[in-house]
Amino acid sequence: MDLNSAQRIAEAEAARTGLGTGPNRRLRLTLFIGMPMVFAVIGIMILVPDFLRKYVLYAYEAGIICCLLHYVWVFAKYPRYSGRPPYLTRDLAMGGGFFLPSLMLGFWPGIIAAPAWALFVGVTYAVQVMRGHDDHR
Repeated sequence: MDLNSAQRIAEAEAARTGLGTGPNRRLRLTLFIGMPMVFAVIGIMILVPDFLRKYVLYAYEAGIICCLLHYVWVFAKYPRYSGRPPYLTRDLAMGGGFFLPSLMLGFWPGIIAAPAWALFVGVTYAVQVMRGHDDHR
């Protein structure tokens, strides 16, 4: 085993466990920070006066949109499966997890966009595999 192969195996293991590195880390942090934040937002909405609640909700909805746009940006940087770091396809599909916070707050763009995003990532992967363009890692 040469040094390059050993380094690639180590990077793949780091990507599979923990937060990973590079784009995997960024996507996982986006998900791990954005999803549980819904509970903090609900708590803040309980504590603030009525006239401020809608602004707290708007701020969180803008955050969900930014998180989903971050997923789109990473996908645009790595459009082909063969050019992606290990496990990045799985992390991209996890963007569908923003469905639950959107559902909890009744945010329709997130309710529609999050599962559509996960479906889009899955379909693009399936199409590339069926066309035989990739090495199926």
